[in-house]
Amino acid sequence: MKRTVVLNVVGLTKSLLGGAATPNLNRLLCSSVPVETITPAVTCSVQSTYLTGRMPSSHGIVGNGWYFRDQSEVSFWKQSNKLVQGDKIWHEARRINPDFTCANTFWWYAMATDADYTITPRPLYCADGRKMPDCYSVPMDLRERYNSRFGTFPLFHFWGPATSIVSSEWIANAAMALEEDFRPTLQLVYLPHLDYILQKVGPGGAIERDLADIDALCGKLIDFFKARNCRVVVLSEYGITQVSNPIHPNIILRDAGFLSIKTDLGREYMDPCTSRAFAVSDHQTAHIYLRDSKDLPAVKALFSVIPGVEQVLDNAGKQAHGLSHERSGDLVLVSSSNSWFTYYWWYDNARAPDYARTVNIHSKPGYDPCELFLDPEILLPKLKIGWTLAKKMLGFRYTMDVIPLDASLVKGSHGRVTDSVEEGPIFMTTEPKLLSGTSLHATEVYSLLLAHIFSE
Repeated sequence: MKRTVVLNVVGLTKSLLGGAATPNLNRLLCSSVPVETITPAVTCSVQSTYLTGRMPSSHGIVGNGWYFRDQSEVSFWKQSNKLVQGDKIWHEARRINPDFTCANTFWWYAMATDADYTITPRPLYCADGRKMPDCYSVPMDLRERYNSRFGTFPLFHFWGPATSIVSSEWIANAAMALEEDFRPTLQLVYLPHLDYILQKVGPGGAIERDLADIDALCGKLIDFFKARNCRVVVLSEYGITQVSNPIHPNIILRDAGFLSIKTDLGREYMDPCTSRAFAVSDHQTAHIYLRDSKDLPAVKALFSVIPGVEQVLDNAGKQAHGLSHERSGDLVLVSSSNSWFTYYWWYDNARAPDYARTVNIHSKPGYDPCELFLDPEILLPKLKIGWTLAKKMLGFRYTMDVIPLDASLVKGSHGRVTDSVEEGPIFMTTEPKLLSGTSLHATEVYSLLLAHIFSE
């Protein structure tokens, strides 16, 4: 077996490479192919396709979150690997050679897994309401060892307005430590830094510094693992496109009388249980769930005329896109390249739900990229954050309500297949002889990774 490391550089595309900011990654351009991605081109779905060789219709990960019909709840960013249906790459690798071992370093669905080693973000949620940075690991003692060695996992640099290269650097240090401690046959390493700036400003924005930072980190990792006789793959999940048109499908459904609203303490909450139709928005895709299939023609007609909605996938459309799974919505919306979908349903920001202005990925029934921003309407945001942290230190209840409700701030999104392959995901390798053809379908990444491990 040839030990292999996969660096998942989120948002990396060929169109971002070739310049002075990326000398380390440029070295692999001559041994690269574009990846023909899936719909939806979002983290959880694409990673699951890479690790199973299957489409969402088979592995069941139809987005970063969906409506759990048996619980009548929308949930995003669940962490159990048992949600991914079917065998994963480590199952097949063990069948080929029982001595195979796998380390999952921050790829998603890293809990309740039978991978050999894992480390993943996992805050501590205290009874008094505090959320404290931390991570989860198998073996259990890795968490304490690595937190002690590298500092507590920088959760607030991993997601939120304070995102920075610091979180990717921590993950990189953990990856190198895992290699030194265990020498896994396959290590999956997640490096999210580039994703942050691309969603904030888009690929046309000022991203040179961030490109240089992630390139330098990749260069360090490539050199480290090559020196230890590992094959190195660099790949990405999706390409991010410039956007300027947020679409609010739940407001559209509310206007048409399909959405049910529950008011608590003067704030409005979507009620999936009594809604005739509601949307679970996820970047440039949105799943529409219906209480009664008789409403499907009317809801499909409603969205078919909305500017920025490029496709409305019914059963035939979902089958064609590999999205025909019981977890999918009755309809799936796909936006145009310059558009994306919010989860918003309120008319008045004063009546937005209490979690709307906070970083709260598990409460929001949809993805919210505005969590990457501080509200520009707050005159002294650092003072507000400092005062809130002081209340936290003193043991008082607090709400870090600093997130804006202005979707126009978001300049980059993903989820649809990009119009140009150079703007989509990429597969690069230190083993060019293992590449064949001029492109690679997302389902074929699975077999190509196995070839890196088992091919001479």
